[in-house]
Amino acid sequence: VLALITMCVPVRAQRATVDLLLVLAVDASGSVNQTRFELQKQGYAAAFRNPRVLNAIRGLSTQSIAVTMVQWTGPMMQVQVAEWSAVGDEQTAAAFAAAIERVPRQLFGGGTSISGAIDHALTLFPRSPFRASRRVIDVSGDGSNNRGRPVTLARDEAVAAGIGINGLPI
Repeated sequence: VLALITMCVPVRAQRATVDLLLVLAVDASGSVNQTRFELQKQGYAAAFRNPRVLNAIRGLSTQSIAVTMVQWTGPMMQVQVAEWSAVGDEQTAAAFAAAIERVPRQLFGGGTSISGAIDHALTLFPRSPFRASRRVIDVSGDGSNNRGRPVTLARDEAVAAGIGINGLPI
């Protein structure tokens, strides 16, 4: 057991520090047609190409954030479609924007479980190769929670854990 603990300590020490861990949670439920799905992707990609966004990131203490993207539908239907990536300059921002654009839709149907999206996003933060004192989930979607547990419970648990949630209606 001691050898296992000793092996784990250096791994944690190697995690790069950023100012923000950001999960982009994209609605792929049945009510989201392909046009709305692409609108979500294009909006996120455009944000990472926007000089004002990059300037805001550069204004942070580490001048960087880490971001990942998830597609979601029902309570147990989520897939991480973009790995955690550090963004801090034009090249890394452009690379993440391009990664967003390349990802095809991987989920269809299954109801709308915003609570499931939040719950899944919570599992991604500890698995990030980055560490940050601030964690945020951006949930984009076009409907109300109609599957899974009540969204207020998921929201309250995330907020109690110090995680911010932004809702982006489409």
